Amino acid sequence: MFEQLEEVVARFEEIDAALATPEIASDHEKMTKLLRERTSIEPSVTAYKAWRGLGAEIADTRELLQDETDAEMKAMAKEELDALEASLAETESKLKELMIPRDPRDDSNVVLEVRAGTGGEEAALFARDLLRMYTRYAETRGFKIEEVSVSDAAQGGIKEAVCVVKGHGAFSLFKHESGTHRVQRIPATESQGRIHTSACTVAVLPEVEDVDVHINPADLRIDTYRASGAGGQHVNRTDSAVRITHEPTGIVVQCQDERSQHKNRDRAMMLLRAKLFDEEQRRLKSAHDADRRAQVGSGDRSERIRTYNFPQNRVTDHRIGLTLHALDSVIAGSLDPVVEALLAAERASKMASAGLD
Repeated sequence: MFEQLEEVVARFEEIDAALATPEIASDHEKMTKLLRERTSIEPSVTAYKAWRGLGAEIADTRELLQDETDAEMKAMAKEELDALEASLAETESKLKELMIPRDPRDDSNVVLEVRAGTGGEEAALFARDLLRMYTRYAETRGFKIEEVSVSDAAQGGIKEAVCVVKGHGAFSLFKHESGTHRVQRIPATESQGRIHTSACTVAVLPEVEDVDVHINPADLRIDTYRASGAGGQHVNRTDSAVRITHEPTGIVVQCQDERSQHKNRDRAMMLLRAKLFDEEQRRLKSAHDADRRAQVGSGDRSERIRTYNFPQNRVTDHRIGLTLHALDSVIAGSLDPVVEALLAAERASKMASAGLD
């Protein structure tokens, strides 16, 4: 591990030297990539330098302890040595976590998609509940959430919704929400009190920038049309909604949330970049963590990452065996206990894979 850290420090110094050159200063794309890399490794460099400093202090204190003859001074030195060794162990533990292979997308904004799956109106109502849960959770974390498109269903539910969650580290907190969410509850329309099971799918994609994805304008078919739904007279008078088809992949995105066609086009392009980036990651990486279709599944009741059982006030995440009897608070947006458990499991798995446990 410490050989790796020496390499990280050398790379950090190399980046600093490169950023000071006129060549990099005049190349926005190269500068952006280098700054991202620098930001990602700086915590490791800072912690490693602190660890080395503590090691030097411990060596000096041990030498002092050996040479000291005064009992009171020796006791003070021993106390200081104990504190330094505790700090060293804590810093070393932090270093191990920092050396875990980091997902470079963790700091990104999020494109969040929620879709009703099996279960008819009840699935659409649950999709609305999930969207509300994520909206409230985002707000508690200080993130900004913007709706891109929402397709309403009967009884106040939604067929599907696409949102953008903006904030540093949003993807790291939302990425484990991808998959099928199952709900068990008694619908308001159920006269015999029977529990119904429905499902919704959630997809979480990192928002990517132009420098991450190259899109050939010749590959795009752009259609405009009149937006539907709420919005007043403006909706019925202008072709402000935008649909973009990426013909090589068949990916279709659309946006009608903004009043301006220009803004809707920008939003749709943002969604397209995210989906194309995800397609490329899925192609390059293993099916374990990159196959979005496997994450989302078909929306059937039997495929699930989490179950929300309302009669028992229970939420269970099946991937890590977590069960909380606090569904009322979770569905109200208090997702931290679930998210923190998932992140801890992710860290433990990565540390084991890297031989750092």
